[in-house]
Amino acid sequence: MRNHTGRRRVRRLAMGSVVVLALAGMNGPWLYRFGTAQYHQYKINEPEYKAANGHWDVIDFPKQYRQDTIHAALLHTGKVLLVAGSGNNQDNFDQKKFDTRLYDPVKGTIKQIPTPSDLFCTGHTQLANGNLLIAGGTKRYEKLKGDVTKAGGLMIVHNENPDKPVTLPAGTRFTGRSNGRTFVSKDPVLVPRAKKVFDRKTGKFLRNDPGLGRIYVEAQRSGAKYETGTQDNYRVQGLKGADARNTYGIAQKLALDKKDFQGIRDAYEFDPVAERYIKVDPMHEARWYPTLTTLSDGKILSVSGLDDIGQLVPGKNEIFDPKTRKWTYTKKIRQFPTYPALFLLQNGKIFYSGSNAGYGPDDVGRTPGIWDLDSNRFTDLPGLSDPDRLETSGTVLLPPAQDERFLVIGGGGVGESALSSRKTRLIDLKAKQPRFTDGPQLEKGTRYPQSSILPDDTVLVSGGSEDYRGRGDSNIHQARLYHPDGNSFTRVADPLVGRNYHSGSLLLPDGRVLFFGSDSLYGDKANTKPGVFEQRIEVYSPPYLYRDARPELSGGPSVIARGASGTFTSRHAPSIRKARLIRPSASTHVTDVDQRSIALDFKVVGDRVTVTVPKSRNLVQAGWYMLFVDDDQGTPSVARWVRVP
Repeated sequence: MRNHTGRRRVRRLAMGSVVVLALAGMNGPWLYRFGTAQYHQYKINEPEYKAANGHWDVIDFPKQYRQDTIHAALLHTGKVLLVAGSGNNQDNFDQKKFDTRLYDPVKGTIKQIPTPSDLFCTGHTQLANGNLLIAGGTKRYEKLKGDVTKAGGLMIVHNENPDKPVTLPAGTRFTGRSNGRTFVSKDPVLVPRAKKVFDRKTGKFLRNDPGLGRIYVEAQRSGAKYETGTQDNYRVQGLKGADARNTYGIAQKLALDKKDFQGIRDAYEFDPVAERYIKVDPMHEARWYPTLTTLSDGKILSVSGLDDIGQLVPGKNEIFDPKTRKWTYTKKIRQFPTYPALFLLQNGKIFYSGSNAGYGPDDVGRTPGIWDLDSNRFTDLPGLSDPDRLETSGTVLLPPAQDERFLVIGGGGVGESALSSRKTRLIDLKAKQPRFTDGPQLEKGTRYPQSSILPDDTVLVSGGSEDYRGRGDSNIHQARLYHPDGNSFTRVADPLVGRNYHSGSLLLPDGRVLFFGSDSLYGDKANTKPGVFEQRIEVYSPPYLYRDARPELSGGPSVIARGASGTFTSRHAPSIRKARLIRPSASTHVTDVDQRSIALDFKVVGDRVTVTVPKSRNLVQAGWYMLFVDDDQGTPSVARWVRVP
């Protein structure tokens, strides 16, 4: 086991300056206490400081190229897809101003991409062909209590006819049998036929279980007098005869309460070569805040989200087949909060860390565990500290992925809670009895931590805020490198930009890390001024980029099958000590279940480096990867893009 702290201490002492030693050990805050802002800028730009702590640079695009970035994904072209949709901006939504940008970190160019739907709070993942699958988004913005003028809510439509389904168009009127009030549907709804139920032993017919449809309805006119206080049975206007007898609605309280966001069913592939969206079949369920997780066969699991009436999707998960570009429901139902952190394991099961982005009951789907998708069996995992503070926490599969060790970082209480956690939690899923244990503590309780796996097997953990959406000016201007082999943090240079809700990070092919977004609720410590969306892009260059040299890697195949090998050329081949395949990120809302770093066996002969890809389809999902090699100083090469079919 390497001693990172000791190695860094030796390197700092070699700088030959007591001042620099204190500077590197205490990092940014020491400078502000004992020096001027100008001195701070001078010192953080010194070569010695960069070599010990890395360096941050803000990429401040010209105004016409800026956007409220909510989602970002690294494409196999090396470009970064930056997606805002309506950008958490009601005016943009009303005007159907939906935005996507394509940023080239090498050339520094940015291109606007036509965006077909409001892909704000969508889900995404990398596909085997190199396209990015994007599914879900926004149908309606939330309305806070006080802004709602028409009473409304959920209507459950029942169909007791076992012979045919019923389709009700948008604008269908429902009139309460007891309260006499009429409510109008906002969208069409298909209500399936009733199911005949028979006695299993005798075969005798027992009853019809009605088919159910869910639809959002609202009063015809504004005002509190149109609210209902209790459940009622509703007659569907316009139906006659048997249809009128078999079809009816049931609704609980229909009121002027807050109305949550509503999702859409739309799904697209983004083609990095053609640089455009391609429409595919829509999901069966509308989803806002869904997680997309790649399975071993290359199909995509879509889980959770708020539906088209603003309710948490009731555990109806579905799978996308990239070959047919169609969706099918999973056989069983399982419910999670929105944006659950779900990772494919080497046994084909799904690990749920408990991390999520917030919407959903506080007692449903919050416990971490292992999910067998085929049987729908869920096995709880014990030992998690601060279990009531997992919203807005981050989860990362630690490198190398073969070890199946996960780190859960920070988090906060359910909803708009001011509670936040300083905890990091580790779990080894290869242990005989997997159990969470505490890792090193964070200096502050941290919601929305951004984390990115680096090619030297460290994890960069940065940013976040102590309170919900940065309330009380609580953004955390700190960054650390987590060392999995020593289970320790090393403080590095402080970021220049504070980041909380709607922020994220991703590793670039040159070894830098790109940071985007942040959507503070307020703009001042007293919480009196509205926040402004952070449009600046920031890039962190880790300490390994400030060493004397880095290994090069050239040539070689662009496609390597599982279990097969590929040979590359490097004049630094004798110094190579490790090789890693890193899957490109697709990041949003502290959720990035795509990123994983896979250790490769390799051999060196002269100036030739031959790497071998593991055979496991569950470990190495089909798709494009960045191939890095590291030298004996832990310095990575610039990545080569390799596709695993």
